[in-house]
Amino acid sequence: MGNTLHDLPASDRPRTRLQRQGPEALTTAELLSLVLGTGVKGRSSLDAATALLQSTGGSLRAMARRPGAALRVSPGIGAARIAAIQAVCELSRRYASERRPQQSPVTRALDIYEVYAPRLEDLPVEEFHVAILDSQHRIEQDVLVSRGTLNASLAHPREVFRTAIAANACAVFLVHNHPSGDPVPSPADYTLTRELYAAGKLLGIDVLDHVIIGQGRFTSFVEEGFLS
Repeated sequence: MGNTLHDLPASDRPRTRLQRQGPEALTTAELLSLVLGTGVKGRSSLDAATALLQSTGGSLRAMARRPGAALRVSPGIGAARIAAIQAVCELSRRYASERRPQQSPVTRALDIYEVYAPRLEDLPVEEFHVAILDSQHRIEQDVLVSRGTLNASLAHPREVFRTAIAANACAVFLVHNHPSGDPVPSPADYTLTRELYAAGKLLGIDVLDHVIIGQGRFTSFVEEGFLS
């Protein structure tokens, strides 16, 4: 490989091949090189993309889970390019989360998992969401209550139910992820769920379930028999 993409024949450059053959014709490294843009002196964007992929074992999922600082594995991967990578990863999550039509009703934990897993299962930190339902059990609004650290996410009943009250919600699902990939509830998860379920009862808003998203699986407090 030459030192720059300009050393390649014009017909072999990733941008040219994408325009002529479509994005599906490019390798993952070539697609990533287009996200990175130009290279640096003595190193092409394709070289940088290849090195970045190698650092994550060729896994885009592993790349998406890494914090920005951990992506600076080679020359040419600076703050601007890390921001571009993180933006693409987040766009991919949001694209995947649109696979389920917004107007489909959600009635069980599996429905919630299918909606939220594409966005949450690869995050490096915890996020706590409230899915606000309308009278037809369709998701009317998604509320991000908190974004936590590597090991903790805090959710207070005030923040959880503020938007639900304003929206005259009749029911909500509680959703959060475990960055470890293991959706088994912690003691704190049980305590928080009990508190939020009780608060919902007082407010006249049904807490239908609390779903914890892990890697490829989930835990439902209703299916566990903790909520009834």
